Amino acid sequence: MTKESSPARLALRASLRLLTPRTLRGRLSLVALTTAALLMAVLTVAFNAVAQQRLQHQADDELRTRAAAVATTIDTTGMTARVMESSHDDLLDTNVWIYAGPRLLEAPPTPAGPLTQVADRLAAGGDRVCVTSGSHKPFRLCAHPVGGRGEATVVTALNLSPYRSSADTLLLGSLALDAVMLASTYALTRLAVGRALRPVRAMTDQAAQWSAVASAERFGSKGHPVELTRLGTSLDSLLDRIRTLLRHEQQLTGELSHELRTPLSRIIAELDWWQSRPRTADQTRATHQVISDAAVSMRTICDTLLNDARDSTAASPGSAEPLAALRHLAETARPPGRLTVVVDGSGPMIGVSPALLERIVSPLLANAFRYARARVTVHVYEGSDDVRIDVTDDGPGVPAPFVPHLFEPGRRADPADGHSGAGLGLPLARRLARSADGELHFDPGHSPGARFVVSLPAG
Repeated sequence: MTKESSPARLALRASLRLLTPRTLRGRLSLVALTTAALLMAVLTVAFNAVAQQRLQHQADDELRTRAAAVATTIDTTGMTARVMESSHDDLLDTNVWIYAGPRLLEAPPTPAGPLTQVADRLAAGGDRVCVTSGSHKPFRLCAHPVGGRGEATVVTALNLSPYRSSADTLLLGSLALDAVMLASTYALTRLAVGRALRPVRAMTDQAAQWSAVASAERFGSKGHPVELTRLGTSLDSLLDRIRTLLRHEQQLTGELSHELRTPLSRIIAELDWWQSRPRTADQTRATHQVISDAAVSMRTICDTLLNDARDSTAASPGSAEPLAALRHLAETARPPGRLTVVVDGSGPMIGVSPALLERIVSPLLANAFRYARARVTVHVYEGSDDVRIDVTDDGPGVPAPFVPHLFEPGRRADPADGHSGAGLGLPLARRLARSADGELHFDPGHSPGARFVVSLPAG
């Protein structure tokens, strides 16, 4: 049974999908039309039932009025009921039967037929009752007892064809009105929904023309209904998040290119130096070691920056001994011998991973080597509740007007100073320090040269 009915169900579902409008406007109009059709069907049935009942009451009232008029011509004071002469004898010609008990006294001038048989049954019952007889040409018959003991009975009949015609006219009129109302409901619903969705179409067109990065335009909330205002606010928030993510992606790309430039330059320099003239086996091994160290450094840079990009709110777990990390940076410095590392005491532990510590200090050292005249000094010491690293050089320092823009990405004090750089190193170092619950700031009171202070949590 289930296997046989499954294709039928699938065919029915496919038909319903084909009949269901694809647009929201069409679906809402169809729902409104269906709801209105059901409501009007109920109202039409109720209205016509009430109308038919009312017409039947009117017919019964007319029959009882005629029966009461005929009853005035019946004399029940004697031993038997008799019909008196009256100027209203024409009533007997309009479907009126008069009975004395079960005996018929007067009847319409028509041959005996179904109506007379129904009248006989009503008179035999002796009750005040009304019935309907016939279907093609219906009649309504009512019995009206006369006298205290029901000595006589008047039965009147009325042709219901005019009443049925009125009921049919009312039914056709109500159906026509229903059709007009349904058509008007469908048209007005489509018009209203179309006007209501017009702001959505405008928002769609705007979204197709805008660029999440290049354009700062947003949907806003003015002139929209409350629901569309909330939708516009949500879309604006989504566009802002997309723009922020794309900006972070651009920033990450710039930081990667900035950080990878130094080890890549070392690889290129070593290859050029090795190819410039024949080298001994020891020199070749040394070159290979430098290239290997630079490649490892590039991989460490990529891992560190990508890990920081995945979770910018938490620093990489672990702890680092600053002396070992700084010695590694001193060994890879170019030219060698210009870096002096000073560590107070036995060397405090820092609560970040060694790779992250190198990535924080490396841009500061690169910046110091770029502008130092003779030496660069790194001083590690314990603060009140943290560990601090000072990076100092004896260069020209930072111009006072540029100090407020020192940590803005892509900004350089003098792009034409003859030094390479993209203005991303210091912002990267500060962002990495803050991701480890630390801080990086510039000391404007230091002279000569520049002094940067890194504060990191103790390990």
